[in-house]
Amino acid sequence: MKLEHIFGLELKTIVSSSTRHSSSLATGYLLRTPSPSAPREVPTPLVFVSASSWDASSRKGVDVLASWYAQRGYTCLEIDLAKPGEVSTSQALMKHYESELASHIRMLAIPFAPVIISRAGATLIAQTYISSHPATGLLLISPPPSNASVPQALLPTPLEEFNFEARFPCAIMCTEAEQPRLAAESRLWKDPGVDKIVVQDEDAVVGQEGVVQIEQWLDELGI
Repeated sequence: MKLEHIFGLELKTIVSSSTRHSSSLATGYLLRTPSPSAPREVPTPLVFVSASSWDASSRKGVDVLASWYAQRGYTCLEIDLAKPGEVSTSQALMKHYESELASHIRMLAIPFAPVIISRAGATLIAQTYISSHPATGLLLISPPPSNASVPQALLPTPLEEFNFEARFPCAIMCTEAEQPRLAAESRLWKDPGVDKIVVQDEDAVVGQEGVVQIEQWLDELGI
């Protein structure tokens, strides 16, 4: 069941209290400020990263999650990154996305490093970003088990596996169907310091089960 049905969210009202920008013809930027009716106002922002023109599944459910957490008192920045022009390598592609993401986060002008939340292919962008930029936390939703497993349609050339150490709070969220392969192939999944959140299916990711478990994780981090 979707959040708007479970919690009776009026998405039109939520969107009307947010600010939308576009830094280019294709990059989407939506800043949702905490609702006046929120039980608290959280200083650490949540940054939802997607790149739907590159991987359509990276955008799935992001708006619903951001709407919900804005209602709960979080400042939520949605960034749907534009696909670059001609790039010859996967490294160049990730460098482009990293630069774009860093620029948008600087524009947020909040003194606290954000929690980065991404899904599907956008988890590669998030991992590229946190490899050289500060973050309060990282949540990867349904990430590829490895860079080598990503279809060539998304990565034109082999992309070196990430080797950063999770010295900050990090979690992977997946469905029950995705769990076995992640457990077998994902470096981060095998890291005991990385939290694991398993939900029933894709609908549960943006349903009550998913948002409650994510908020519990954020609460455990003291955010």
